[in-house]
Amino acid sequence: MKSTLITISGPTACGKTAVSVELAKIINGEIISADSMQVYKYMNIGTAKVTEEEKQGIKHYLIDDLYPDEEFSVAVFQRMAKKALSEIYAKGKVPILVGGTGFYVNGLIYDNDFTPGEKDNKMRLELEKDAEEKGNEYVHNILKELDPEYAETVHPNNVKRVIRAIEYCRDTGEKFSEYNARERLREPAYNVKSFILNMDRDLLYERIEKRIDIMVENGLAEEVKGLMEKYPENLVSMKGLGYKEIIGYLKGEYSFEEAIYILKRDTRHFARRQLTWFKHQSNGMWINMLDYESPKAAAEFIAKEITKEN
Repeated sequence: MKSTLITISGPTACGKTAVSVELAKIINGEIISADSMQVYKYMNIGTAKVTEEEKQGIKHYLIDDLYPDEEFSVAVFQRMAKKALSEIYAKGKVPILVGGTGFYVNGLIYDNDFTPGEKDNKMRLELEKDAEEKGNEYVHNILKELDPEYAETVHPNNVKRVIRAIEYCRDTGEKFSEYNARERLREPAYNVKSFILNMDRDLLYERIEKRIDIMVENGLAEEVKGLMEKYPENLVSMKGLGYKEIIGYLKGEYSFEEAIYILKRDTRHFARRQLTWFKHQSNGMWINMLDYESPKAAAEFIAKEITKEN
């Protein structure tokens, strides 16, 4: 009999943290983060990392587990998440996988094999050099030519994923999107109950902009400056949303106001791509957050759906 796994997904700023914590309290759960940035120590403000107060005593996994210069890929995530699942099941609790990185979510659900396309170090180094010298868009355009469908789902600044997809296409002659589609035909490795949070697009964008304003008030620029004193700016972690934009400002490439404008714009675009990904790559139940008066009410509805399905 397969073990139960609950997933709470959706675009950035849609309320995943609050709903998942309320749900964990109802169903005796613990939370595994499926976020590609919150795993890093010291990167708190720019990642909108869940705070101790927000956790409300609920155990969270894959938060603050790695330093910014340590590797974190879907394969590393999968390994760490499986370890967390074992710990949660051993306690007799229910794991709740929470995050907007859908590629990570599906990778765990279907126990995908991430070994293809990771063997040609020479190709990877050349592509990394191209990204460094010619820009991330240049490398992303290579992927667009090889696999436009997959390129639509990945941001140019997610250089690691872009390069990995190019490697796979060139190594195998197959589109990476086709590989993903085939992997999705696998039976889920768990008894999965998936829920995707969403809301009116304009309201979502408003929440994104408000969240970024709060990040600025809380010292985003100071956080990034401190990181730049410790770590090289070419790290994958330092190219995440909220960091690369402020790095550009701190290097004098543009004003602080322009940096925040770029951050807000790119985060809106990121949320749109997340929604596109979940519409095409996930079979979860969509939850319109505007139908509920609070995160707790949404969590109560989800808990009833889980019970009903069981």
